[in-house]
Amino acid sequence: MTWWQFSLNCQAPELEQVEELMQEMGALSISLADAGDEPIYEPLPGDNPVWQESIITATFDTSTSHENLYRMLTATLPAHLASSVRHTTLLEQDWDQAYKQHFQAMQFAPDLWIVPSWVEPPDPQATVIRLDPGLAFGTGNHATTALCLSWLGTNRPDGLRVIDFGCGSGILAIAATKLGAKQVVAADIDEQALIACRSNMKVNDIGTEQIEVSLAEQMDDTEADLLIANILAGPLIELAPRFAMLVKTGGQILLSGILKAQLKDIQSAYQHYFKLDPAQIREEWVCIGGQRL
Repeated sequence: MTWWQFSLNCQAPELEQVEELMQEMGALSISLADAGDEPIYEPLPGDNPVWQESIITATFDTSTSHENLYRMLTATLPAHLASSVRHTTLLEQDWDQAYKQHFQAMQFAPDLWIVPSWVEPPDPQATVIRLDPGLAFGTGNHATTALCLSWLGTNRPDGLRVIDFGCGSGILAIAATKLGAKQVVAADIDEQALIACRSNMKVNDIGTEQIEVSLAEQMDDTEADLLIANILAGPLIELAPRFAMLVKTGGQILLSGILKAQLKDIQSAYQHYFKLDPAQIREEWVCIGGQRL
């Protein structure tokens, strides 16, 4: 089976108009992609950010000729949008297999792997976390998560009480547990993240006695030996006093979700509470640890 696809570039204020037109024409699906190089970082619950300039793509069935669809689209759109309309033919394929090819086993330390459910572990003797892409942020593909996993693989939290603040999929909480943590609290402000975390715990045979899942505002404030926060620079700066209260003297903190340009602001916010280590950098992202003073 084949489908027609029509794409065009439009600015953020024009998106609603274009989407409505494509829906009226009978589009089966509509998707957006970045037309430039404008990153959108993990949004807060309820936020639906879009790029300043997007590529909007609509898929149609072939009951109407692509010539007629093209004429309908270009005749209705303003001239500057009509001039960017592009047509392609979408061929049927095994989408399940195509999707799976993008997610394979990933190694983050000599004995730490993230392995999707459809892949055999490359090293069955290593620490293996089973994780499929799903509802929440955190599969190991992003540099910030990879930096935290590499740190955990090198600095195993044996016997420690750990807080994973902004747990997303639960990947860091699960990694800490499998690497020897005595107790882990996985907290997030998003209910969907907590659902994903619990689901991934079940896949990895981890019970609620090992990881306590909680909304951030309801979490137990007992001091931790290690607090991990892979969120965003703004919330990290705002939460610095609270994180300092949550980490016992001599305990450790691990912060990520930070762009290189934001590192000095993070250091300034945390140096009063922690002796900070040299930052670890991957691509444009930074991870920094420290010890509670």
